[in-house]
Amino acid sequence: MTAPPVARRFVGRVALITGAGSGVGRATALRLAVEGADVAVLDIRPDRAEETAALVAETGAGALAITADVSEESDVAGAVAKVMARFGRLDVLHNNAATLGPDVFGRDLDLVDLEVETWDRTMAVNARGVMLGCKHAVPVMRAGGGAIVNTSSVSALVGDDIRAAYGSSKAAIVAFTRYVATMYGADGIRCNAVAPALVLTAVAFEQLSERLLKQKAAERVLPEATKPEDIAAVVAFLASDDARCVTGQLLVADGGTVAHRPDHAMRAWEASLREEMS
Repeated sequence: MTAPPVARRFVGRVALITGAGSGVGRATALRLAVEGADVAVLDIRPDRAEETAALVAETGAGALAITADVSEESDVAGAVAKVMARFGRLDVLHNNAATLGPDVFGRDLDLVDLEVETWDRTMAVNARGVMLGCKHAVPVMRAGGGAIVNTSSVSALVGDDIRAAYGSSKAAIVAFTRYVATMYGADGIRCNAVAPALVLTAVAFEQLSERLLKQKAAERVLPEATKPEDIAAVVAFLASDDARCVTGQLLVADGGTVAHRPDHAMRAWEASLREEMS
């Protein structure tokens, strides 16, 4: 059986993807490039940005590597200016950058011990970075419309006993997405968000033990784990004309992780039953 032909939904269009040096960002850059887009690859790590840009170029698409910190407005404004100078337009923005390293994400544990600096850095990258991307992309998109896709998380939708800063930053993205969609819909600019659960990136394998990976697998209802390419496909849909009537929405792509009763709630329910019977 032959594989279906690859869609070419982004021919003549230009995309800017943040946090594109690895994981979901890299997978999205390649997906959009294969579908015809020229892609600007932004990452705080210059070597990773160059690596992804080289992979994009191998598809035959135009590629531009940009080193920037999305929490710094001058960096984001400069990135958009570089895209316009190189390609002359910007049609798709994927705000994907997030702080996931052990120095910040790894310190986002119990709230009582949470350092204010950890909270602030999480918000600066995850939430402010999305705001700045939209702030500087919207003016150049107004001429011909555009599509913005922000990466949120199922952590925005449920509580946990760790990662209050991360979950709160991702929840802010959901609300902000709706505001951008409302403010600029009349300009032909759509803004949506995608909420993954665990995605099997290199970072996930580095930070999670085998026990935790099995625990995460038990949380979803689908048998297959989510890969970066799966989220890239969702982003590509939301950014394409196939979703031209979709804006201000959160698309949960989590393998069914939040579609059922959470384990934590189940344990509490079972404990209450035991108390009733005692």
